[in-house]
Amino acid sequence: MAGNTLEVNSSNFDNEVLNSSVPVLVDFWATWCGPCKMIAPMLDDAAKDYTGRVTIAKIDVSSERGLAMKYGIKSIPALVLFKDGEPVDRTIGALDRNKLDAFLNSHI
Repeated sequence: MAGNTLEVNSSNFDNEVLNSSVPVLVDFWATWCGPCKMIAPMLDDAAKDYTGRVTIAKIDVSSERGLAMKYGIKSIPALVLFKDGEPVDRTIGALDRNKLDAFLNSHI
């Protein structure tokens, strides 16, 4: 784990995301992405604030290209919300905490 967020890769994706009993917000990011670095502390704070209601996970698209391709990630940061094993919503680009909260609250 990086702080409060969960590091996910192809080996634990099914268990941590698809089989989760709570919604999972997956942050598709990369180390070279400036906006990704910018929203990382906010996502970490949100992971703590939403404990038990939403899990926030991170997937590095540089090392997990297969997962990025499978879910149609063309731009990052991309936030994809999974619920009951299915992607139900997404947002692309950096967003502020109010927009993140509104996005999450519309699904829990």
